[in-house]
Amino acid sequence: MAEKIVSNKDNLQILHEDNHIIVVNKRVGDIVQGDKTGDKPLSDVVKEYIKDKYNKPGEVFLGVVHRLDRPTTGIVVFARTSKALARLNELFANRETQKTYWAVVKNKPEKDNDTLVHYLKRNEKNNTSKAHLKEVPESKKASLDYKIIKKLDNYFALEINLHTGRHHQIRAQLAAIGCPIKGDLKYGFDRSNPDGGIHLHARKLVFIHPVSKEPLEIIAQTPKDVIWNSI
Repeated sequence: MAEKIVSNKDNLQILHEDNHIIVVNKRVGDIVQGDKTGDKPLSDVVKEYIKDKYNKPGEVFLGVVHRLDRPTTGIVVFARTSKALARLNELFANRETQKTYWAVVKNKPEKDNDTLVHYLKRNEKNNTSKAHLKEVPESKKASLDYKIIKKLDNYFALEINLHTGRHHQIRAQLAAIGCPIKGDLKYGFDRSNPDGGIHLHARKLVFIHPVSKEPLEIIAQTPKDVIWNSI
Protein backbone atom coordinates (compact mmCIF):
# COMPACT_ATOMS: atom_id res chain seq x y z
CA MET A 1 0.00 0.00 0.00
CA ALA A 2 1.32 3.44 -0.89
CA GLU A 3 2.14 5.52 2.13
CA LYS A 4 0.12 8.71 2.38
CA ILE A 5 2.12 11.73 3.52
CA VAL A 6 0.40 15.08 3.79
CA SER A 7 2.59 18.11 3.18
CA ASN A 8 3.58 20.31 6.10
CA LYS A 9 6.14 23.11 6.39
CA ASP A 10 8.88 20.68 7.47
CA ASN A 11 8.45 18.11 4.68
CA LEU A 12 7.64 20.26 1.66
CA GLN A 13 9.30 19.07 -1.53
CA ILE A 14 10.72 22.34 -2.86
CA LEU A 15 11.79 22.15 -6.52
CA HIS A 16 12.82 25.78 -6.97
CA GLU A 17 12.89 28.80 -4.69
CA ASP A 18 13.99 32.41 -5.17
CA ASN A 19 12.83 35.87 -4.09
CA HIS A 20 9.92 35.88 -6.54
CA ILE A 21 8.66 32.32 -6.97
CA ILE A 22 8.53 29.03 -5.14
CA VAL A 23 7.79 25.72 -6.90
CA VAL A 24 6.59 22.67 -4.97
CA ASN A 25 6.13 18.97 -5.78
CA LYS A 26 2.54 18.41 -4.64
CA ARG A 27 1.60 15.18 -2.89
CA VAL A 28 -1.58 13.14 -3.29
CA GLY A 29 -4.37 14.68 -1.21
CA ASP A 30 -2.90 18.18 -1.00
CA ILE A 31 -5.34 20.85 -2.12
CA VAL A 32 -3.63 23.82 -3.73
CA GLN A 33 -6.13 26.43 -2.55
CA GLY A 34 -8.76 26.39 0.20
CA ASP A 35 -12.13 24.86 -0.72
CA LYS A 36 -15.40 23.84 0.91
CA THR A 37 -13.75 20.87 2.66
CA GLY A 38 -12.04 23.32 5.02
CA ASP A 39 -8.84 21.23 4.79
CA LYS A 40 -5.59 23.13 5.08
CA PRO A 41 -4.42 24.09 1.58
CA LEU A 42 -0.89 23.79 0.23
CA SER A 43 -0.79 27.59 -0.15
CA ASP A 44 -1.06 27.94 3.66
CA VAL A 45 1.63 25.30 4.19
CA VAL A 46 4.01 27.17 1.84
CA LYS A 47 3.26 30.46 3.66
CA GLU A 48 4.18 28.80 6.97
CA TYR A 49 7.39 27.46 5.43
CA ILE A 50 8.40 30.94 4.17
CA LYS A 51 7.46 32.62 7.46
CA ASP A 52 9.50 30.07 9.41
CA LYS A 53 12.54 29.96 7.10
CA TYR A 54 12.94 33.72 6.69
CA ASN A 55 11.63 34.65 10.14
CA LYS A 56 9.04 36.96 8.57
CA PRO A 57 6.75 38.95 10.85
CA GLY A 58 3.09 39.43 9.90
CA GLU A 59 1.27 38.04 6.90
CA VAL A 60 3.29 36.36 4.14
CA PHE A 61 2.33 37.20 0.54
CA LEU A 62 1.78 34.16 -1.64
CA GLY A 63 -0.07 34.10 -4.96
CA VAL A 64 -1.72 30.98 -6.36
CA VAL A 65 -0.92 30.84 -10.07
CA HIS A 66 -2.54 27.54 -11.13
CA ARG A 67 -3.97 24.39 -9.56
CA LEU A 68 -3.68 20.63 -9.74
CA ASP A 69 -6.55 18.29 -8.90
CA ARG A 70 -6.41 16.92 -5.37
CA PRO A 71 -5.61 13.29 -6.37
CA THR A 72 -2.90 14.43 -8.83
CA THR A 73 0.78 14.96 -7.95
CA GLY A 74 3.56 17.14 -9.30
CA ILE A 75 4.61 20.69 -10.06
CA VAL A 76 2.77 23.66 -8.54
CA VAL A 77 4.10 27.22 -8.90
CA PHE A 78 3.40 29.97 -6.37
CA ALA A 79 4.33 33.66 -6.61
CA ARG A 80 6.14 35.30 -3.70
CA THR A 81 5.65 38.87 -4.96
CA SER A 82 2.73 40.68 -6.59
CA LYS A 83 4.98 41.56 -9.56
CA ALA A 84 5.74 37.87 -10.15
CA LEU A 85 2.07 36.93 -9.70
CA ALA A 86 0.86 39.35 -12.37
CA ARG A 87 3.46 38.15 -14.87
CA LEU A 88 2.94 34.45 -14.10
CA ASN A 89 -0.82 34.86 -14.47
CA GLU A 90 -0.15 36.31 -17.93
CA LEU A 91 2.22 33.47 -18.88
CA PHE A 92 -0.26 30.80 -17.86
CA ALA A 93 -3.26 32.59 -19.39
CA ASN A 94 -1.44 33.02 -22.71
CA ARG A 95 -0.24 29.38 -22.71
CA GLU A 96 3.40 30.53 -22.67
CA THR A 97 4.36 27.50 -20.62
CA GLN A 98 5.15 23.93 -21.64
CA LYS A 99 3.43 21.42 -19.37
CA THR A 100 4.33 17.75 -19.51
CA TYR A 101 2.42 15.13 -17.54
CA TRP A 102 2.91 11.42 -16.97
CA ALA A 103 -0.10 9.14 -16.66
CA VAL A 104 -0.53 5.41 -16.08
CA VAL A 105 -3.47 3.76 -17.85
CA LYS A 106 -4.69 0.18 -18.00
CA ASN A 107 -5.70 -0.08 -21.65
CA LYS A 108 -3.35 0.51 -24.55
CA PRO A 109 -4.40 3.51 -26.65
CA GLU A 110 -5.20 2.66 -30.26
CA LYS A 111 -2.16 4.64 -31.44
CA ASP A 112 1.28 4.80 -29.80
CA ASN A 113 1.14 8.59 -30.13
CA ASP A 114 -1.61 10.95 -31.17
CA THR A 115 -3.19 14.38 -30.80
CA LEU A 116 -6.56 14.32 -29.05
CA VAL A 117 -9.10 17.08 -29.66
CA HIS A 118 -12.39 17.09 -27.77
CA TYR A 119 -14.99 19.57 -26.56
CA LEU A 120 -15.28 19.39 -22.79
CA LYS A 121 -18.48 20.21 -21.00
CA ARG A 122 -18.24 20.65 -17.26
CA ASN A 123 -20.84 19.24 -14.86
CA GLU A 124 -20.74 21.38 -11.72
CA LYS A 125 -23.00 19.00 -9.76
CA ASN A 126 -20.64 16.02 -9.77
CA ASN A 127 -17.46 18.00 -10.57
CA THR A 128 -16.60 16.17 -13.79
CA SER A 129 -16.07 17.10 -17.42
CA LYS A 130 -17.40 15.08 -20.33
CA ALA A 131 -15.44 14.90 -23.57
CA HIS A 132 -17.44 15.24 -26.80
CA LEU A 133 -16.07 14.79 -30.32
CA LYS A 134 -18.15 17.70 -31.61
CA GLU A 135 -18.92 21.05 -30.09
CA VAL A 136 -21.94 21.08 -27.77
CA PRO A 137 -23.47 24.04 -25.93
CA GLU A 138 -21.21 25.44 -23.17
CA SER A 139 -18.33 23.19 -24.18
CA LYS A 140 -14.69 24.27 -24.50
CA LYS A 141 -12.16 22.96 -26.98
CA ALA A 142 -9.46 20.77 -25.39
CA SER A 143 -6.32 19.52 -27.08
CA LEU A 144 -3.30 17.44 -26.03
CA ASP A 145 -0.58 15.19 -27.46
CA TYR A 146 0.31 11.86 -25.91
CA LYS A 147 2.85 9.13 -26.54
CA ILE A 148 3.42 5.75 -24.89
CA ILE A 149 6.73 5.91 -23.02
CA LYS A 150 6.69 2.49 -21.37
CA LYS A 151 4.75 -0.75 -21.36
CA LEU A 152 4.45 -2.15 -17.84
CA ASP A 153 3.19 -5.59 -16.78
CA ASN A 154 -0.46 -4.53 -16.60
CA TYR A 155 -0.37 -0.87 -17.57
CA PHE A 156 0.93 1.67 -20.06
CA ALA A 157 2.79 4.84 -19.13
CA LEU A 158 1.97 7.88 -21.26
CA GLU A 159 3.68 11.23 -21.61
CA ILE A 160 1.23 14.05 -22.27
CA ASN A 161 1.77 17.60 -23.50
CA LEU A 162 -1.13 19.95 -22.93
CA HIS A 163 -2.15 22.57 -25.48
CA THR A 164 -5.09 23.86 -23.44
CA GLY A 165 -5.86 23.91 -19.73
CA ARG A 166 -9.39 22.69 -19.17
CA HIS A 167 -11.10 21.29 -16.07
CA HIS A 168 -10.03 17.62 -15.63
CA GLN A 169 -8.81 17.73 -19.22
CA ILE A 170 -6.33 14.82 -19.24
CA ARG A 171 -8.60 12.65 -17.11
CA ALA A 172 -11.65 13.25 -19.33
CA GLN A 173 -9.83 12.98 -22.67
CA LEU A 174 -8.01 9.74 -21.80
CA ALA A 175 -11.27 8.25 -20.47
CA ALA A 176 -12.95 9.22 -23.75
CA ILE A 177 -10.50 7.03 -25.73
CA GLY A 178 -11.04 4.09 -23.35
CA CYS A 179 -7.91 4.70 -21.26
CA PRO A 180 -8.96 5.92 -17.80
CA ILE A 181 -6.07 6.74 -15.47
CA LYS A 182 -5.17 4.19 -12.79
CA GLY A 183 -7.16 4.89 -9.62
CA ASP A 184 -9.51 7.40 -11.26
CA LEU A 185 -12.94 6.07 -10.26
CA LYS A 186 -14.56 9.33 -11.35
CA TYR A 187 -13.56 8.65 -14.94
CA GLY A 188 -14.19 4.92 -15.18
CA PHE A 189 -11.22 3.12 -13.63
CA ASP A 190 -12.46 0.02 -11.80
CA ARG A 191 -10.77 0.50 -8.42
CA SER A 192 -9.21 3.22 -6.36
CA ASN A 193 -5.55 3.52 -5.37
CA PRO A 194 -4.76 2.77 -1.70
CA ASP A 195 -3.74 6.40 -1.05
CA GLY A 196 -6.84 7.83 -2.75
CA GLY A 197 -4.75 9.37 -5.51
CA ILE A 198 -4.61 8.74 -9.23
CA HIS A 199 -1.58 7.97 -11.40
CA LEU A 200 -1.37 11.40 -12.99
CA HIS A 201 1.75 13.47 -12.34
CA ALA A 202 2.72 16.97 -13.47
CA ARG A 203 6.23 15.95 -14.47
CA LYS A 204 7.83 18.93 -16.21
CA LEU A 205 7.20 22.66 -16.59
CA VAL A 206 9.18 24.99 -18.83
CA PHE A 207 8.64 28.75 -18.65
CA ILE A 208 10.44 32.10 -18.57
CA HIS A 209 11.08 33.42 -15.06
CA PRO A 210 8.66 36.32 -14.52
CA VAL A 211 11.36 38.70 -13.21
CA SER A 212 14.84 37.51 -14.23
CA LYS A 213 13.55 36.45 -17.69
CA GLU A 214 15.77 33.35 -17.50
CA PRO A 215 14.31 30.13 -18.95
CA LEU A 216 13.38 27.66 -16.22
CA GLU A 217 12.88 23.91 -16.61
CA ILE A 218 11.43 22.23 -13.54
CA ILE A 219 11.17 18.44 -13.20
CA ALA A 220 9.30 16.73 -10.36
CA GLN A 221 10.08 13.24 -9.09
CA THR A 222 7.14 10.85 -9.21
CA PRO A 223 5.71 9.53 -5.92
CA LYS A 224 7.40 6.44 -4.53
CA ASP A 225 5.29 3.42 -5.39
CA VAL A 226 5.91 0.20 -7.33
CA ILE A 227 4.38 1.43 -10.58
CA TRP A 228 5.94 4.88 -10.67
CA ASN A 229 9.30 3.39 -9.65
CA SER A 230 9.21 1.06 -12.66
CA ILE A 231 8.93 4.05 -15.02
